[in-house]
Amino acid sequence: MKGKHALIIGGSSGIGLATVKKLASHGCNVTIIHRDRRQGVADLEEACSKLTGKFDVSISNHNIDATNPEKIEECLSSIKESGVSQFTTVLHAVSRGNLKPFVSDGPKLSSQDLALTIEAMGTNLKHWIDGLLNNDLIQSGSKVLTLTSEGNDKFWEGYGAVALAKSTLETLSKYLAVELAPKGITVNIIQAGVTDTPSLRLIPGSEKLIEESTQRNPYKRLTTPEDVANTIFLLSQPEADWINGALIHVDGGEHLI
Repeated sequence: MKGKHALIIGGSSGIGLATVKKLASHGCNVTIIHRDRRQGVADLEEACSKLTGKFDVSISNHNIDATNPEKIEECLSSIKESGVSQFTTVLHAVSRGNLKPFVSDGPKLSSQDLALTIEAMGTNLKHWIDGLLNNDLIQSGSKVLTLTSEGNDKFWEGYGAVALAKSTLETLSKYLAVELAPKGITVNIIQAGVTDTPSLRLIPGSEKLIEESTQRNPYKRLTTPEDVANTIFLLSQPEADWINGALIHVDGGEHLI
């Protein structure tokens, strides 16, 4: 398959979908991994159809459980057989976690909740990297990008399990940055400011979080999915080859306040 090709793991909404749109607008073919019900699939296919018609790119989507190692391997083998030779950009944007407190008289996090969240949003990246390497789908020049948040450093109500997962993802990303460097592959972490996405709206007290973040942001607004997608596009370029293992703030300076 000719041209650049990107893999967006978790690309049916929010930052993932904004990245699909941004990369497609610059002539990049895109493969989307997502997990949606029938209406969500229909909405995504309609959006993809508009993009392919407007920008003359190929966009395919795979509605699978992105946390299942067997499904990952089956999916990547199928992608390889379809003619994709290399993903020049890989974005890990899986959003699946338990949003409950550690301590409560009501519902609270169990050990299973923690394990499932850390696997889905943290160590899951390792399964994808293994599969991509086994199928020669990431090679010299490929760029892997992961997403974290300020919830790792500051208390967000009910966000503890996700914070643990994101902390795991950050550490894994940094180690992979070093271990994949000899192959010419970079790995970087994006810490977006508070971004109004479907995932954010699931966090308890999200409305207060949105209000406070808007007030303290130097630009007095939230980060948008498009802000993050723009940065992902910049980091996907060859000029970013020497950026590796970095945590990059995309928040208009919000983290400074």
